[in-house]
Amino acid sequence: MQSKKHNALNTSKSHIWIVGGGIAGMAAAAFAIRDAKVPAQNIHILEELDVSGGSMDGGHNPLNPNHAWVTRGGRMLTDETYLCTWDLFSTIPSLEDPNTSVREECTQFNEQIRTHAQARLIDSKHTILDAEKLGLSTMHRAQMLRLLALKENRIGSRRIDEFFDDAFFQTNFWRMWRTTFAFQKWHSAAELRRYFLRFIQELPRIHTLAGVKRTKYNQYDSMILPLQRWLVEQGVDVRFGSYVTDADFSEDAQTGERKATKLYLKVPEGTEQIELNAEDVALFTLGSITADSRYGDKHDVPELIRDRQDHGWRLWETLAQKASDFGRPMTFYGNVDEHKWKSFTLTMHDDVLLKRIIAYTGNEPGTGALMTWFESGWHLSVVVPAQPHFADLPEGKFTLWGYGFEIDHIGDYIKKPMSEATGQEILIELIQQLGFDDILDHVLAHTDITTVMMPYASALFACRKEGDRPLLIPENAANFAFLGQFVELEDDVVFTVEYSIRGAMLAIYELFGVDREVPDIYNGLLDPKVGLKALEAVFH
Repeated sequence: MQSKKHNALNTSKSHIWIVGGGIAGMAAAAFAIRDAKVPAQNIHILEELDVSGGSMDGGHNPLNPNHAWVTRGGRMLTDETYLCTWDLFSTIPSLEDPNTSVREECTQFNEQIRTHAQARLIDSKHTILDAEKLGLSTMHRAQMLRLLALKENRIGSRRIDEFFDDAFFQTNFWRMWRTTFAFQKWHSAAELRRYFLRFIQELPRIHTLAGVKRTKYNQYDSMILPLQRWLVEQGVDVRFGSYVTDADFSEDAQTGERKATKLYLKVPEGTEQIELNAEDVALFTLGSITADSRYGDKHDVPELIRDRQDHGWRLWETLAQKASDFGRPMTFYGNVDEHKWKSFTLTMHDDVLLKRIIAYTGNEPGTGALMTWFESGWHLSVVVPAQPHFADLPEGKFTLWGYGFEIDHIGDYIKKPMSEATGQEILIELIQQLGFDDILDHVLAHTDITTVMMPYASALFACRKEGDRPLLIPENAANFAFLGQFVELEDDVVFTVEYSIRGAMLAIYELFGVDREVPDIYNGLLDPKVGLKALEAVFH
């Protein structure tokens, strides 16, 4: 895809004001320096928190920083679909070796530790299923083809379960697909269609996830920290504790050209206003899937926030009042119960549990993938990453991450909803789902657990229609764009790092007239070999 020729701004005079220090904002800063040749000192990242990375976090448990580590979520990457991501990180030095890029480090790591999961689906009797057979009937194949054949404007805001019968949701295919990509049957059918097209190459290997690529450490240590360091070294102005509350826009009565003219901020010292000059650019990150996250530990239950107490959605709400094409945030935050998750991170202070999982699954840490107890009340899944998963994790300590998909349901061993369970109760449920009752007391005594309640974890899969997500660059916008997971990018899939980075690349290239190819969106159906393998898997 060639970037459209915009009325290119003067890169030597332009200041870029980036609202949000997540991966989208950071990527935009990097592309502006590397490809648009904007002086780094003219780039300003305004981040409300005291840390960069947004939802791509990882580090010490804020409630127990000396003994426990936590990630709110994990990410799986692929070679075929993450082309903008690899484009960016091929030029960012890795965390530990300045002569190796993040991309090279990731490639080397995955050559050493190859994913080939042997325990994708586990039943209520602790039996690992043979998941290679997807279990799709002729009717299910027809339902999939029908969805693929429809255009998005025909699908509209319909749910997934409006396109498939009840039996489809009991197939091995759906059991694996839903937990791999985090779909619920009430989510957007249009988003599922995009995923089918974008990840069709994964169909023959969905039972092993052999196509998955992972970073050496968690994504904060392996991607965010190196990128943050590079940006600061270039001279980017990163302002933590800066919350943008509002913005002014102007519109030329004759041409219809729209411009951002002023930003309003809350800063530690009070309030501040930033006037945008003629060549300046404003990039606004919209929404947040980790807004209002709350943490718990062994004996606490994290609170579920329903009334948007932090500012993760407020700026978008404010901007949406200014123009009809700035999106409709309530479409995504309006139903907490459809989108909330509870995740957990174990910090194990010996390797007893880890060794039992290795023996049970046949997978060394990092070579497995999502293990899902598909019959469990909470619909639990866990991942055992390569160790250490945190760059500063001391020797002799180990971690794993998991989450519940049905957190309002009653557990099989802990007779309460997961949403009301303490960390220790979640650990008990997990150990008993594994069938490791004989080491339960030992594991409880030698494991810290951090839980996280996230009200909007899958909000980006909400059923939506045209206009609910604003365009990356709204019509006639001369100096501003929207970034993140809640903008509209044709054919690409949300809930991926790629979506945020592609949006950042497109915004910078268009606003500054960068004459460089943007990688095409991968579509495996255009490759006969990929399509044939996918067809064989569906009929297996």
